[in-house]
Amino acid sequence: AVVFFSLLAASFTLGDGALTPAVSVLSAIEGIGVFAPNVGTSVTIPVTIVILVLLFIVQRFGTSKIGITFGPIMVVWFISIFAIGVWRVPLAPKIFYAFNPAELFWFIGRNGWPGFVSLGAVFLSVTGLEALYADLGHFGALPIRLSWLAIVYPAVVFNYLGQGALLLTDPTAISNPFYLSTPQWAQWPMLVLATLATIIASQA
Repeated sequence: AVVFFSLLAASFTLGDGALTPAVSVLSAIEGIGVFAPNVGTSVTIPVTIVILVLLFIVQRFGTSKIGITFGPIMVVWFISIFAIGVWRVPLAPKIFYAFNPAELFWFIGRNGWPGFVSLGAVFLSVTGLEALYADLGHFGALPIRLSWLAIVYPAVVFNYLGQGALLLTDPTAISNPFYLSTPQWAQWPMLVLATLATIIASQA
C-alpha cells in the first residue's frame, strides 16, 4: 500500500509539473484575445508551443544565471498585480467578506452540486507550490518564508480580491477578470509582463 500511494503521489507531481507550464503560458498568451478579439487559437496555441520549446531549451544551461534575470522581473510582477488589486478593491469593499469561512457553505448552499464542482478551480491557486520544495535546496527556508509573507502572498491575495470586486460590479468581466481588471493603458504591458512571469514560473 505504501509503494502504491508513493507512486500515485509521484505521478500526480509529475503530471502537475507537465501540465502547469502549458496551462500557465497559454493562459497568459490568451490575453491577446481579450485586447484583440480577432486573434484566435490559431495564433495563441502556436505561440505558446514556441515559448515552451524555447523555455526547455534554455533551461539546460542552468538556473543560476537565469535566476539573476528572473528575480527583478518577478518583483515587478508582484508589485503590479498588488497595485491592480488595491486599485480595484474600493469598487466593491464587500469583497472582504471572502475572508469569512462561512461564505463557502453559503456558496454551496446557494448553488448546490454545480457550486461544489466549481470549487475545483480553486486547485489552480496551489499548483506550482511543489516548486517551493525545490527552492529549499537553493535558498533555504528563511528567504522563502520572507519573500512569501512580505511579497508574494499579499500581492496574490489583493489581486484576487480586486478581480472579485470587478466581478461584483461587472459580471460580464468573467470572460477574463485578470486582464479586464487592468487599466486600459496598461493592458498590453501587462500581457508582456504576465507572459514573462508565467515563463519564469514554468521554469521554476
